[in-house]
Amino acid sequence: MTVFKTFLKVLNKAKAPIIMYTVFLIFFAGFNMQTSDNSTNFVASKPDILIINEDKEEGITKNLIDYISKNSNIIEIERDEEAIDDALFYRDVNYIIYIPNNYRQDFLAGKNPEIKIKSTGDYQASLAGMLLERYMKVANIYQESTTTEAELVNRINATLEKETKIEITSKLDTTQLSKAAFYYNFANYSILAGCVYVICLILSSFKEEKIAKRTVISSMNYKVHNRKLLLSNSLFAIVLWGIYVVLSFILIGNIMFTMHGLVYIINSFVFTICAVTIAFLIGNIVTNKNAINGIINVIALGSSFLCGAFVPMEWLPDSVLNIAHILPSYYYIKNNELLKGIEEISIETMNEIIINMGIVLLFAIGFTIITNIVSKKKRRIG
Repeated sequence: MTVFKTFLKVLNKAKAPIIMYTVFLIFFAGFNMQTSDNSTNFVASKPDILIINEDKEEGITKNLIDYISKNSNIIEIERDEEAIDDALFYRDVNYIIYIPNNYRQDFLAGKNPEIKIKSTGDYQASLAGMLLERYMKVANIYQESTTTEAELVNRINATLEKETKIEITSKLDTTQLSKAAFYYNFANYSILAGCVYVICLILSSFKEEKIAKRTVISSMNYKVHNRKLLLSNSLFAIVLWGIYVVLSFILIGNIMFTMHGLVYIINSFVFTICAVTIAFLIGNIVTNKNAINGIINVIALGSSFLCGAFVPMEWLPDSVLNIAHILPSYYYIKNNELLKGIEEISIETMNEIIINMGIVLLFAIGFTIITNIVSKKKRRIG
């Protein structure tokens, strides 16, 4: 009971940093959700194309121009190469198609006349290139098997007018799950920083010379002492974790009431256990209170950047992710990312997530064993 009362007194002095880490979590999670709401709709756009036709606009030539016009924005520019190049440079046009003189007759004769192009090389130009390539492939196939130009044009149009029907069968709310993943990814920093700061501060207080001497000469075994401190710190961590879970229900919404939300909560709880053991180990090694802020920067910030809490994992280089494998944060964040792509929660789909949780718990056991070894060696009065 004496250990717990002392713990609460020190904890009361450390409430300001805890509030600060919580504010960070709310601010950045809220900001991300606001931007997500504004960027979830995809609007298809048409490329800006200039067609320079040196042939008569009839037959297959006219049909090609009509197809390109239907699927793009046709731009009119003065027929001067310098003006055309300027338009291309300033992105007034994405793609230029040069239809050569006598194209229609040469194509019908099977001479495969060349259509020259100029391009900005961006994604709009790529789309324009795909349109032209699609038309030419279909036209070349039917040219060999048709006898009249009218039949050729009709068969080309019939093929190009066919559209693939796309039916979305997934009921996955990817927007809400992405919000949940971002929130709990960022919670990696808030949970780890909060645990390291508070627990290191508490343990350093217990290591003050007068308190340390009293503890050593007391009848309390060092393992019992460590266990009481660990339980007290765990209680604090669980309360902190509980606050962050409640905030997730407020900020994210309905998805947290589903099985996906439950797994996010369980995954964060497992990581919180590991964060306590990390902080407890550091607190048993470090005795200088002034060094705590530096340790938070190394441990919490470092692991958050390396493991994808701030920058999505898919954007990080493979070399960085290979290093991140040695940190428990990697497996915690990896689970968050995996979870947002799982449509239905089952034993099969949860297999990798369960394994990653087990790895995080193994880290926690390892840190606990090392802490007991370090604590035993340090229980000597210099």
